[in-house]
Amino acid sequence: MIQDTSAQDRPLNPIPGQTGKKRHAWIAAVVVGILLVVLLVSRWLGNERSVDASRLRIAEVTRGTLVRDAAVNGRVVAAVSPTLYAPAAATVTLKIHAGDTVRKGDLLAVLDSPDLSNQLAREQSNLEQIESEVARQRILSEKQKLIARRDADEAEVARLGAERLLQRSQRGYQAGAISEIDYLRAQDALKSAEIRSKQAGQASGLEITDVGLELKTKLSLLQRQRLVLADVQRRVDELNVRAPVNGVIGTLSVADRAVVAANTALMTVVDLSQLEVELEIPESYADDIGLGMSAEVNIGTANTNGKLSALSPEVVNHQVLARVRFEGAQPAGLRQNQRVTARILIEEKPNVVMLPRGSFVEDLGGRFAYVMDGSIAVRQPVQLGATSVSAVEILSGLKVGDHVVIAGTDAFENAQRVSINH
Repeated sequence: MIQDTSAQDRPLNPIPGQTGKKRHAWIAAVVVGILLVVLLVSRWLGNERSVDASRLRIAEVTRGTLVRDAAVNGRVVAAVSPTLYAPAAATVTLKIHAGDTVRKGDLLAVLDSPDLSNQLAREQSNLEQIESEVARQRILSEKQKLIARRDADEAEVARLGAERLLQRSQRGYQAGAISEIDYLRAQDALKSAEIRSKQAGQASGLEITDVGLELKTKLSLLQRQRLVLADVQRRVDELNVRAPVNGVIGTLSVADRAVVAANTALMTVVDLSQLEVELEIPESYADDIGLGMSAEVNIGTANTNGKLSALSPEVVNHQVLARVRFEGAQPAGLRQNQRVTARILIEEKPNVVMLPRGSFVEDLGGRFAYVMDGSIAVRQPVQLGATSVSAVEILSGLKVGDHVVIAGTDAFENAQRVSINH
């Protein structure tokens, strides 16, 4: 039985010089290995983290025109949706229901107000009384005018009689038939008659003016009463509530046969033929938004242009409400309260250093960015300017051509240097 091959082995003499070469090759391999290990360890010590490139989004810094805009949400609302109110305290009788389609002028509700009805009857009676007083004043004015003219005519007749008497007295005095005293008395009588005639004429004119003013005063009272009556009549007519526009009954604020106070909201009529978009703009954009700005409204798969037509002066829940009016024809297929998105164009800034917008703006507070240096992302400070939905302006810290990690920086955990694995 053979145990092993030791009986068959025999030693060989080494070839001269081969042993030294193998020793040198082994030493070189050890040195190279040590250098690789040192290099890898140094890089690992210099980079605080390592992230896979598939988790990141990298973009290049460019120069161009930055369109500053704001992306907001909104809804379609009626441009005209008047709310109808009760003109007086009354009992409401509804003639329609919520959701009914109505035409302009249709009767929507009837209000019963005893106070207004009684006031209308009183004012009508006052008008009739003043009309009677005006008619009586007309008659009285004519009578006073006749009396004033009669007195003036009688004074003129007396003046003419005194003038003829003076003529006879003058002939009698010249003929010696009457004394000088009688002749002078006749002259005095003529002068007295002339004075009375003149004053009677003036008194007649003043009397006619006075009765004219009195009649004018009565007529003014009559006109004022007619205006009062017309106002009460208008308020009574308003008790018949009619549709101010073509549309749909939106909401009913009161129940049928309810008793309401004056100025109580009754219902809302929505005009669906004129629609606008009500936008909810974040408070941070409030100082930059102004009337007349262009807006691009996204309705389904279509975009429609419009302009800001109204802006709320107050901030509610950190939002400002704005209205957008469509340019040109209203898009087809719109419905009230439909949710839409919109982009408001605030300004254009040409020839600026810009970078596509990403989550790094929020993750790093806009104060830092990770710039690619080969396969290493280096954190460095930056200063951002204007921002839009798709881009941000770079004021300092980056130059055109730099490659920046714009998304996925939350995995860096604020490390100074991060190794990117491709």
